[in-house]
Amino acid sequence: MTDTLINALQSVVTPLLRRPKRLQVAALCHRTEAGTKKVLLVTSRDTGRWVIPKGWPIDGKNAAESALQEAWEEAGVKKAEVLDEALGTYDYDKELKSGLPVRVETVVFSVKVDRLSDKYPEANERTRKWVTPQIAANMVDEPQLQELLRSL
Repeated sequence: MTDTLINALQSVVTPLLRRPKRLQVAALCHRTEAGTKKVLLVTSRDTGRWVIPKGWPIDGKNAAESALQEAWEEAGVKKAEVLDEALGTYDYDKELKSGLPVRVETVVFSVKVDRLSDKYPEANERTRKWVTPQIAANMVDEPQLQELLRSL
């Protein structure tokens, strides 16, 4: 490769690698069953891997309210209490519709679930499952999310 071609490629690739992370919000839905804490996982629509409900911030809602909205749309959380202070964060790589990967920082909020609905926007696109935090940590792929689940 010529130096000119290498410089041209570097001028395109370097800014892509230095782009700031995008921000998503997530709901760590939980409840206690017979004295045992359980968390709610859902499958992703694209790969079917286990995740917690998450998405982009919603105009007109703060971060915690946006996370609660995602819990409704993706998992059917009908009645719940969400805390305004984040539990933590985790990063992952998301492939955009364009096919380009982007690094995403996901801010996680605690959502204490009182009631679920069987009819919700993505009911036909996802599976949901209540499991202990330790089991959930073994089901998700993201190391920082695994740590967050194990700390509960």
